[in-house]
Amino acid sequence: MWDSGYLWLKVFHLLFMMSWMAGIFYLPRIFVHFVDGQVAGQQVTRLAIMGRKLWNFMTIMMVLTLITGVWLWLGFGFSGGWLHVKLLLVALLIAYHFWARKRVLEMQAGHLDHSGIYYRWANEIPLFLTFGLLVMVVFKPF
Repeated sequence: MWDSGYLWLKVFHLLFMMSWMAGIFYLPRIFVHFVDGQVAGQQVTRLAIMGRKLWNFMTIMMVLTLITGVWLWLGFGFSGGWLHVKLLLVALLIAYHFWARKRVLEMQAGHLDHSGIYYRWANEIPLFLTFGLLVMVVFKPF
């Protein structure tokens, strides 16, 4: 039977990860609305503020996810090829997170450099990365 400390740590890791992913899935939608709103001549200042606040929240959740994930890894000794793939996918999600930060800074400056369609497609990237992560964690295929 699993130690209750392990299970609680896992619960918090999953909670922080879900919160991070909720933000990472929603922030590109703010980019889409910002670009489309500008094209339509609408006021988009509020979206830039929302994007900054969401990114700040996401960053806290990302850090807590990483702390609890490392704690799980080092404290309970996971290993195997699946873990290497998972860590690579996590690194790609972190890169995406900071790509989004650059977009947030652009919004703060009053512009985004691509179309709404571009940001709609960019919104799919974390979905595929998260799917890969879930497959690695649930099936541990190697």
